[in-house]
Amino acid sequence: MSRIDKFKGVIPAFFACYDESGEVSPERVRAFTQFLIDKGVNGLYVNGSSGECIYMTKEERMLVLENVMAVAKGKITVIAHIAALSTRESVELAKHAEKCGADALAALPPYYFTLPEYAVEQYWKAMFDATDLPFIIYNIPGTTQFTLSMNLFNKMRTYDKVIGVKNSSMPTQDIQKFKSAGGEDFVVFNGPDEQFISGRVIGADAGIGGTYGVMPELFLAANAALENGDIRKARDIQNSINEIIYTMVSCKGNLYSVEKEILRHQGIDIGQARLPLPPFTEEDVPVIDRCAEMIVAAKAKFC
Repeated sequence: MSRIDKFKGVIPAFFACYDESGEVSPERVRAFTQFLIDKGVNGLYVNGSSGECIYMTKEERMLVLENVMAVAKGKITVIAHIAALSTRESVELAKHAEKCGADALAALPPYYFTLPEYAVEQYWKAMFDATDLPFIIYNIPGTTQFTLSMNLFNKMRTYDKVIGVKNSSMPTQDIQKFKSAGGEDFVVFNGPDEQFISGRVIGADAGIGGTYGVMPELFLAANAALENGDIRKARDIQNSINEIIYTMVSCKGNLYSVEKEILRHQGIDIGQARLPLPPFTEEDVPVIDRCAEMIVAAKAKFC
């Protein structure tokens, strides 16, 4: 068995779960974890962008992971995103993730200040040096304004604990470059949900995405179709996924606010998105209802 086998497949980016007062809800974290396990996903990516990590304290992020692991440990793969503004805090989160039993660490580069590549390398290295867990680079230049160069990528590949990259740049060519340089024993995750199938075809071993949580069945079906060689079906499912995504992002409210309301249609309440992410508006309600209906129709057609 390859060391990357357990990181393959469809891995939803876990949403932040709050109670009615806006505090992290352990009960809702556990319920949402079980909800996704029951859907058959291959793993969870916890405390990333979809988990609203930049709006949480270190202690809140620890609380989220603890409650995910209380349900998921030993059942599915869990990747803990641990990047924080300071290296010290990131290292604390890394040690906590190992103590909780997470399967791997992941981190985006330092954000806010623009740092040279050698400083980014040291930032990441401090995290995986602090534990025995494997490490996954998170490349998301649209948010961090830092693009993972092949020079830095190749330096990171010299560290045995670095086993993969989550690539959320839009060019699928980046996936091909990282996979070609990384090799078969290196896992590349497709990031942009709208190109899940495109990314998989060009070399991604798996996908981590922020819309998987509201329609995991569709991503699982697309992945299965691709692995079965049914490119036409995989493409058709991707097209349906994209229409749903385009409709969701047409709302005035933030995407995560919209997705959490769609989840209520599916019987799971994980609260609202945290400010400053804007809540959905009254005019968004019929659009959200339409998205929920589109998901139901697509599942009936493809799953």
